[in-house]
Amino acid sequence: MATKSKTANGKKGGVGETTRFLILLFVFAVLLRTLVVTPFVIPSGSMLPRLMIGEYLFVSKWPYGFSRYSLPFMAPGVEGRLLGGEPERGDVVVFRYPGSEDDWVKRLIGLPGDTIQMRGGQLILNGKPVPKVRIADYLMERTPNSPCRYVVRQAALPTVTENGRTYCRYARFRETLPGGRSYEVLDQWRGEGDDTAVYTVPAGHYFMMGDNRDDSADSRYPQSREGVGFLPRDYLIGRALIVFFSTDGSASWAKPWTWFTAARWNRIGGTF
Repeated sequence: MATKSKTANGKKGGVGETTRFLILLFVFAVLLRTLVVTPFVIPSGSMLPRLMIGEYLFVSKWPYGFSRYSLPFMAPGVEGRLLGGEPERGDVVVFRYPGSEDDWVKRLIGLPGDTIQMRGGQLILNGKPVPKVRIADYLMERTPNSPCRYVVRQAALPTVTENGRTYCRYARFRETLPGGRSYEVLDQWRGEGDDTAVYTVPAGHYFMMGDNRDDSADSRYPQSREGVGFLPRDYLIGRALIVFFSTDGSASWAKPWTWFTAARWNRIGGTF
């Protein structure tokens, strides 16, 4: 009888321990996603060539602190940010698009007090041209989720075919910000966003731009035109940390082996 009682108690304890472990694991996952990192998937080509459609990022929340837009459990009436510091010029930032439930990603170009202008396709920061150097064309493989998209027909460059694969081609440049931080941008066409007025970034706001300059709705355009305008500080969610998966869109959930053939393995692990 004693042995039977001990076994029963052991089984009961095992179920309790497992339940406790699962609850703790759930709480840990919620806290991790809420306070530390959150996933984000790239839905458009506005950040080419750095980010492609179908890429999954981990976004770090702690560098900029927390607001009601990055902490879903906070009351809607709460304003301001808790903890954290200021973003740096050149950061790739995920933010809440004002007036919506959508999250966007762009590069932070202008800090409070900066003046920003585009002149002939060149970025002018605080009255000084940001160095922009022509480098080799960007070749992007044409896949189900990454077609050869150009802002106008005249901007299309001839595709390149290698080893049976077709690649879209875009004119690519390297920009270098004050302080030495550099990144690549695409410049397809002399469009409206290549020549702008001078913008002065107000206190508590930021100026965001996409790296695919002619195919990005960003701070060069007001929200009334589906742009970002000046982004309020409270709308920051976090800084792009690492690409943890990338797919070309050819996978089928019904065919698990295609999850591997569709992966862009050379893109996984990229940091910012």
